[in-house]
Amino acid sequence: MTAELRHLRAFVTIANEGNISRAAARLHLTQPALSRTLQQLEEHLGVRLVDRDTHHLALTAAGRDFLDRARLALAAVEDALDPDRAASWPLRLGHPWSALGPHTTTLLRRWNRDRPRIPLELLRVDDRSAGLTQGKVDVAVIRDALSAPGIRTEHLLVEPRLAAVPIDSPLADRPALTLADLAAHPVALNTVSGTTTPQLWPDGARPRRTVTVANTDDWLAAIASGRAVGVTTSATAGMHPHPAVAYRPLTDAPDVDVYLAWRQPPSHPAVSDLLDMVRAVVGARPEPVGDTSRDVEIEPVAPSSATGRRRAGRP
Repeated sequence: MTAELRHLRAFVTIANEGNISRAAARLHLTQPALSRTLQQLEEHLGVRLVDRDTHHLALTAAGRDFLDRARLALAAVEDALDPDRAASWPLRLGHPWSALGPHTTTLLRRWNRDRPRIPLELLRVDDRSAGLTQGKVDVAVIRDALSAPGIRTEHLLVEPRLAAVPIDSPLADRPALTLADLAAHPVALNTVSGTTTPQLWPDGARPRRTVTVANTDDWLAAIASGRAVGVTTSATAGMHPHPAVAYRPLTDAPDVDVYLAWRQPPSHPAVSDLLDMVRAVVGARPEPVGDTSRDVEIEPVAPSSATGRRRAGRP
């Protein structure tokens, strides 16, 4: 038997739904037909992908390994067959939040000038890999170490951490803040793609209350409304100035490492060109993004060769 797209789609849907019956309903198939399709795929691969002996359906180790490849294959085919993309093949740059900060506009303008025939799409994907492991992007800017089969990463730069507080909070009147200053207030934590966790604070001095959010928009809203304070990096201050949020230097928190990540082999022929341009832009003077001088007091982002003043002890 030759495996077909329907076999991959069946397996991915089963994995997503966690249940044969629900997957069959989503695919408009009968449960026996979907089970046969899964069995055919397993016979073709020579491994068992789904454990049917447990009360709740679960992927085997081989199934978990195969799931990423199946998703990538489906994403590539759907992208290739998208009629809206038939005229060109966009290069997709993903990020979970704040992209390259003040370097972002410089990169996009320079790419449009030097590579006008290849559209560069900047995509925010609320995921720690910025969609790279799911095949949603070709290159990712991430702020968390990523280790996955077929993924290459490169350290790009470091960003100082900042405190983000409501503009009418007494904390906004201070030129700089500490982690202890923030711990007395509810702290907004992006648990989906953020780099801040309670472990950033020392034992015994952690925030008593946290506000869980899933993305940058909700994080900003929580702070602007006065419900919480937050911790971020200089990139957010540049990309997301907000009239109700003040950004202040955080003097005792470690810097955040920023990485480039891409698939090997690359998923787009222009990946190497984009990597080269990102490196060049980060080493150059960035173009400002809007007027961020009000309520923003930050130190300049260190160049990629810097080790950072506070990288030691980064959580």
